[in-house]
Amino acid sequence: GEVNDLVQNIDYAATFLDMAGVAVPDDIQGISLKPLLEGNTESNLRDAIYYHYYEFPNEHAVKRHYGIRTDRYKLIHFYNDIDDWELYDLQTDPDEMNNIYEDESNTILIAELKTQLVGLQEKYQDTDRSTY
Repeated sequence: GEVNDLVQNIDYAATFLDMAGVAVPDDIQGISLKPLLEGNTESNLRDAIYYHYYEFPNEHAVKRHYGIRTDRYKLIHFYNDIDDWELYDLQTDPDEMNNIYEDESNTILIAELKTQLVGLQEKYQDTDRSTY
């Protein structure tokens, strides 16, 4: 079946250990997907995911950026040789074609997402601002 929860590749190790009946160490950043695999669709593992893309320049030519994705929104900050923010409403714009970051009606939403973003950066210890 299809899983619609916010999952990440960092969840694999925790899932494998949990499935094997081994305690998941506290220093593993991921969350076990075992409840989802067992059909528990009400587990709601997390409200948002954080990611950081460092690989530039490379064959994809995607600028360095980090971001947060919730079930509805995606907030992205491109950095290094640029300083651009993008915000997408994935419910109305799943292909991320309409950047709504500059829309003044999103000021509160952006502030909330940035607070979540900083919280996740601290959780994952990705707080070295010299790289941003």
